[in-house]
Amino acid sequence: MDRSEDLVLKAPEPRIHPTAELKACKLGRYASIGERVVLREVSVGDFSYFERHAEAIYTSIGKFCSIAANSRINALEHPIERLTQHKVSYRPNEYFRWLGVDAAFRERRRANAVTIGHDVWVGHGAVIMPGITVGNGAVIGANAVVTQDVPSYMIVAGVPAKPLRRRFPPAVAARIEALAWWDWPVEKLARAVPDIQAMPIEAFLDRWENDAA
Repeated sequence: MDRSEDLVLKAPEPRIHPTAELKACKLGRYASIGERVVLREVSVGDFSYFERHAEAIYTSIGKFCSIAANSRINALEHPIERLTQHKVSYRPNEYFRWLGVDAAFRERRRANAVTIGHDVWVGHGAVIMPGITVGNGAVIGANAVVTQDVPSYMIVAGVPAKPLRRRFPPAVAARIEALAWWDWPVEKLARAVPDIQAMPIEAFLDRWENDAA
């Protein structure tokens, strides 16, 4: 059977549901944006996807990330030190003529960007607060509220989110980091998928650490 590149690989263009709202975003190859997702100034890496009704703003997302439905990445702060924390103080243009957006407050929010590594799973309804960094391979449990950075390959859950356990022992996690499989050519990834499905993690690493193709 002919398994040429044209037969193995699908079109790499991002898929965006017609009800999604995107502004000033950058989408990688094979990225997928689901129903009624709202993204503002977000970069989405190759193969990463957002399920329905998720939102993100001022965020950088790595490759192969799985963002579940109803999640919120970078839940923006309000100016609680002011007389009012209502948006009338920073977006008065929505209510009054001749009063513009508070540019300094907008930049304050933008400076608190969220960074998410590769192969991160953000569970259903999870909330990630401003300024958080989530490492490669981490898992954010459903309905968690993340208020502190999450180390690579750590599973966290709860309100506020706390570490539950590591996905892999540190030595195995280090081997995965060194392998950097998320940067492989798509042709190599396609060859590796059957082994990803069938092999224990250390056997997979033994096999593919020595694959030079």
